[in-house]
Amino acid sequence: MFHVVLFEPEIPGNAGNSIRLCANTGATLHLIKPLGFRLDDKSLKRSGLDYHDLADMKVHANLEACLLHLDGARLFTIETDGVRRYSDVQYRTGDAFLFGPETRGLPKACRLRWERRIACRFRCARRTAASICPMPWRW
Repeated sequence: MFHVVLFEPEIPGNAGNSIRLCANTGATLHLIKPLGFRLDDKSLKRSGLDYHDLADMKVHANLEACLLHLDGARLFTIETDGVRRYSDVQYRTGDAFLFGPETRGLPKACRLRWERRIACRFRCARRTAASICPMPWRW
């Protein structure tokens, strides 16, 4: 399936919802430190950590460690100013979607590092991920 990559996520509820989304779609969730919350936070648990045993979740020390783990995956950055609509992409099993921190987005160096830049009007990573993860099942 897919990889949902949250770069330095800040909001526990959004990360929790991403855990739930990944548990229900079969996607792997990758959290890149530093995290803006503890993984045992009450608010994270309320928003989906109770699904952690059903989700494949990895925590990485930094972006480079995550990229090593994703070796060979096509990486798409998800941005409000990306160049392609998420619905216009032909996705493949193993694709990875990189989302930036909720309050500041991906750093410019990350945005310019990859050519596969998807535009999505949602600033919220969980909404965007919820739009992209079901794409393999579209007609």
